Amino acid sequence: MNKTCIIIAGPTASGKTGLAINVATHFNTEIISADSRQCFNELNIAVAKPSTEQLNEINHHFINSHSIHENVTAAHFEHYALTAIETIFSKNDVAVVCGGTGLYIKAFTDGLDDIPEATAKIKNELTGAYNEFGIAWLQQKVQELDPLYWANGEVQNPHRLLRALEVFMSTGKSIILQQKKEKKHRPFKTIKIGLSMPRTVLYDRINSRVDAMQAAGLEEEAKGLLPLRALNALQTVGYRELFNYFDGKISRETAFDLIKQNSRHYAKRQVTWFKRDEDFVWLPEQEVMPYLQNKMGS
Repeated sequence: MNKTCIIIAGPTASGKTGLAINVATHFNTEIISADSRQCFNELNIAVAKPSTEQLNEINHHFINSHSIHENVTAAHFEHYALTAIETIFSKNDVAVVCGGTGLYIKAFTDGLDDIPEATAKIKNELTGAYNEFGIAWLQQKVQELDPLYWANGEVQNPHRLLRALEVFMSTGKSIILQQKKEKKHRPFKTIKIGLSMPRTVLYDRINSRVDAMQAAGLEEEAKGLLPLRALNALQTVGYRELFNYFDGKISRETAFDLIKQNSRHYAKRQVTWFKRDEDFVWLPEQEVMPYLQNKMGS
């Protein structure tokens, strides 16, 4: 237990990437990304992937490590991250995990219950229905098939709703009944940092980021991915809205307004998820390094 993993989490656009690079530089170590979309080589602008310069500055794991044609889950991340951190710890006493995908961080720190994966047929059917009918269809279907999840789960999160339906259709049982919530032992200490800032500041940062994405060519990126829109990796804010624009369902201006709005909603859900974990210490960016130096004596 002489090894320490510093986890930097928080909502989208809160400055996690830059802070993680500063922390990794200070401790002369590497970063494991805990982002469910930045791992895909084909996705760039919409997922706010670190720049080439940032990736060259510090070695990152789970960035550009997979293809959107692969089915990457929290269980895959758990295995990948534990392998990566073992490699990092062979050279250093400190590692950094950075990201906003709460389920991935939970899988890494606490482990996951052994819940069966759905078949590709079930996944594709559900994803296709979601693409056509939206979150309202998912919510109605979960209410009908899995009232236990509807009463206890995240009913505004389409990814969690899809997962609940996948599990129920594969096993006939609610995912709630299959979650034991037993933490697995990890042979290292963790320090969990949540980046905090006033909501108005965060929302301004989100809006500015979307404007920057638009200027950087997000529309062209999404257009190139349009033939692959049914893939799970593309059920993502920034792509879905533009796909609807390409279909003529909404205007271009509305698409980008919705990207901002849905990114703000996503940020709110991220904060809600991380706040459930009482081990997180919430700090503004400028207080993180002094806190870590004091806690770790370096």
